[in-house]
Amino acid sequence: MITIALPDQHIYDRLAPQLPDVNVIVWGPADGAPPVHINLVLAGYLGASGGLGAFAGMDVAAIQSQSLGFDGVESRLPAGITYCNAVGVHEASTAELAVGMIIAEQRGFPEHFANQQSGTWNQREQPGVAGKTVVILGAGGVGNQIADKLAPFDANVVRVARSNRSDARGAIQSMDALPALLAKADIVAIAVPLSDATTGLVDAAFLASMKPGALLVNVSRGKIVDTDALVAAASAGHVRAALDVTEPEPLPSDHSLWSTPGVTITPHIGGATAAMHARVDALMRDQARRLVSGEQLAHVIVDGR
Repeated sequence: MITIALPDQHIYDRLAPQLPDVNVIVWGPADGAPPVHINLVLAGYLGASGGLGAFAGMDVAAIQSQSLGFDGVESRLPAGITYCNAVGVHEASTAELAVGMIIAEQRGFPEHFANQQSGTWNQREQPGVAGKTVVILGAGGVGNQIADKLAPFDANVVRVARSNRSDARGAIQSMDALPALLAKADIVAIAVPLSDATTGLVDAAFLASMKPGALLVNVSRGKIVDTDALVAAASAGHVRAALDVTEPEPLPSDHSLWSTPGVTITPHIGGATAAMHARVDALMRDQARRLVSGEQLAHVIVDGR
């Protein structure tokens, strides 16, 4: 029989009744050798990718992550184990946060929150979102969801990816067009995966190319942005930033980014909403169906076979 391992009793109580055709157990590598061969183990959510080395020597065929990102997995995953990421689980929630950050910053919420603490009534015009140009770097799940969620706000949305192409949502510009787009963008949202090509993509030159006063939103990975360059650009008043991810992460309490003017930070909570649980359940039901029917697992990042 196919065996699927879940990381804790809470997830077991929720998910096991939905998987009647497989043997479901509660197990993780901290428990020692598994009692049976495990066809698929659902990893814990936060920080799970950093502990992949603990699966070395374990009788486990595949790991299902609860995260969408997979940077660094190949170097940490023991040989012979397949790794799947959580496509469909976090895209909507991460885009929700990105759009929330855009609205909050463009309508001056940080200023209004600060004024509330001092009892200050200060009415002034804010830039808003309507009529603004939003450049989204990334035309994958998160980038497309950001574009969809911005549609009702009457913004001019431009998606940018590696190549110039079109899809059901319209045109996608290539990276070659980025310098000209940055000069016109009121908002730049980062929604690309971390790779050798994107590490440090948002550097001093990138930030200098941005329109003065423009907003940078990063819900992807902290290493895509050069932190020192951002601190310098924001401190000079050239750009503003709303960051759900930072480099380093977690951000030390004494780091200068915390107090950089024009910067708002949330602690990597893009996908951390109640919506993820039903989506993880749906993903696991599909993976269990595939295992039972002898099909290939979905969303394979590393094929350990």
